[in-house]
Amino acid sequence: MYQNHSFLLRKKDMQPEYTCPMHPQIVQPNPGFCPICGMDLEPTIIEHEKAEDKDLKNLKQNFLFSAIFTSILVILIASNQSLYGTSPWMQWILATFVVLWGGGSFFIKGWQSIVSRHLNMFTLISIGVGIAYGYSVIALFCPFLFPTSFKIDLYFEAASTITTLVILGQFLEMKARVKTGQAIQKLLRLAPTTARLILSEENEKDVPLKDVKKGDILRVRPGEKIPTDGSVISGNSFVDESMMTGEPIAVMKQPGDSVTGATLNGSGSLIIKAERIGKETVLVRMIDMVSEAQRTRAPVQKLADVAASYFVPAVMFVSLLTFLIWGFFGPAPGFTFGLINAVAVLIVACPCALGLATPMSIMVGIGRGALSGILIKNAEALEIMDKVDTVVVDKTGTLTEGKPTLARIISLAELSENEVLQFAASLEIASEHPLAAPIVQAAKAQNLAMYPTANFQSYKGKGVIGTIHEKQVAIGDRALFSDLGVDLSNATAHADEMRNNAHTVCYVSLNGRVIGILAMTDAIKTSTYEAIEMLHKDHIRIVMVTGDHKLTANAVGKMLGIDEIASETLPEEKQALVRRLQSEGRIVAMAGDGINDAPALAAANVGIAMGTGADIAMESADITLIKGDLRQIARAKRLSRCTLRNIQQNLWFAFIYNLLGVPIAAGLLYPAFGILLSPIIASAAMSFSSVSVIANSLRLKRIKIDNFDRQTELKTKASSEHKF
Repeated sequence: MYQNHSFLLRKKDMQPEYTCPMHPQIVQPNPGFCPICGMDLEPTIIEHEKAEDKDLKNLKQNFLFSAIFTSILVILIASNQSLYGTSPWMQWILATFVVLWGGGSFFIKGWQSIVSRHLNMFTLISIGVGIAYGYSVIALFCPFLFPTSFKIDLYFEAASTITTLVILGQFLEMKARVKTGQAIQKLLRLAPTTARLILSEENEKDVPLKDVKKGDILRVRPGEKIPTDGSVISGNSFVDESMMTGEPIAVMKQPGDSVTGATLNGSGSLIIKAERIGKETVLVRMIDMVSEAQRTRAPVQKLADVAASYFVPAVMFVSLLTFLIWGFFGPAPGFTFGLINAVAVLIVACPCALGLATPMSIMVGIGRGALSGILIKNAEALEIMDKVDTVVVDKTGTLTEGKPTLARIISLAELSENEVLQFAASLEIASEHPLAAPIVQAAKAQNLAMYPTANFQSYKGKGVIGTIHEKQVAIGDRALFSDLGVDLSNATAHADEMRNNAHTVCYVSLNGRVIGILAMTDAIKTSTYEAIEMLHKDHIRIVMVTGDHKLTANAVGKMLGIDEIASETLPEEKQALVRRLQSEGRIVAMAGDGINDAPALAAANVGIAMGTGADIAMESADITLIKGDLRQIARAKRLSRCTLRNIQQNLWFAFIYNLLGVPIAAGLLYPAFGILLSPIIASAAMSFSSVSVIANSLRLKRIKIDNFDRQTELKTKASSEHKF
């Protein structure tokens, strides 16, 4: 909950809230423990340079203290077995320190769980340790309460050892959990702290990054990190953007190119203009999104929550039943055996492993994606991504570079090609459409003067009209000219020829008569061919949606091997296309980068925004691909698959562990094999189960989600040479 992202620079401004890693809906302004599961709450803001976690340090000291006293207790018991010698009283003193001081929080959390009716692992631990310790205290101080035939044993050793092992388990668990935040820590460490501010031609100085303002001119020297998001004013240099995109190859930056804060400048010198600062930068938005996502809950976690809600009461019933059966029907001393086994059942069945199974995998998986340039907004999107069988992609800016250029001009009147361009550019200079810029740029390259324009009107998805020299000029597609009643018969053949070559066509008319055709070309991204093949390899159907003419769309689709093509689609029709595919039973991911893609992104099962696109598209999406590389969709799907598999492994381990552990602890193997599970071993097994689940979750940090065979890479390299 990064309400103030200046935490990157000023720790004193941070006002963190505290939340539970297993139940992120629990948020408090102060430290404490979760009322549902009893786990200690963790701050929602992670510090830039963080010393050893205070809670982790306290837990470590607590464990060392308890371990020392428990060791002394074990030594005393081994050296003196007399019930009423010095040892029993020392046992009580040492055990009291361990149980009530070291494990005092267990009883507080256990009692709170009963009061709030949220039974959890601390319910079982506090009851188990409390019974062992309480029984021993009564046996030591009031032995006359027991029948003379009753064999009195003390369980101070068991109570202390269980407490110490549980604390050790919590320490190892917290230490492992801290590692799940390493993705954010790595991102935080990327942020530079100063910037080189250019005050004048001869005056420069280093200033704290927090003092940089929008519009400031900054110098980035060779080997320095780019301080903030902006654009290059002068200079040329290769910039290593791997921390954002996961791609190891540096990218050449030259005047006009955008740069991202915290990326590493190469051997050249750059002068940039600061355009985004503070919380607006890509880095801080990445940290924000990753942190928020790690605290969301996946639908699969509901299974664990439902199981846990029934599991704890069931374990308490089994424990009571174990005590009664052993007490009345077991071999002598029956009640002693019953007490030991009842406590063992309570301890071995603590559902911490079950509760940790999902959130730990989610945290590590989302962090792993962030380090590869895949920002996942919530855990639900990560889970659904594995089920996606259809990807809808917008053509311009997603499959292509999104930087169209004017490829050809055809004059259909007595005017020259430059005169046609001059009329078109004079009108398009007032338009915000992506195809307007290349027309204007082409005119400026020819040093053509711009005519004054009046009565400018824009028709969404169709074109523009205006008045130049008291003549109506129109530029647009077939739909616009149909509305205007302009005859296109003499232009159709030329237009179709260019469309068949994958060009986008615009008609130009003057006073209701077509005077020319403008053909635009937009290069396919070099990564698109590989992305298509990766998606097909994952058995995903690809649907391309575009406002282009059918012939142009079909030419592009055939070139790329697209499965389904939706052409001449208006912006508002993209959402309807997504709905139609969903009605056919498909799980749809929509990938787009423009403002007009936002409704479709929101309607899709998973919305995927290109990081190079509009902010509203990223806000509407569930996943943002920082580089805008379609290959990341296949990688996101693989990450989802690996994360879900990891969760399933964790859940199966937790269920099987408890299914086997509880009967053994209850004494099921005693009649046939004479085997009993002591509470101490049960406590060690319980701690081991939690640590095992976390260790398995941490394996996600090392998974490879971008593997693709060399043959495909070579095919992609060859195919990428084709442009349109």
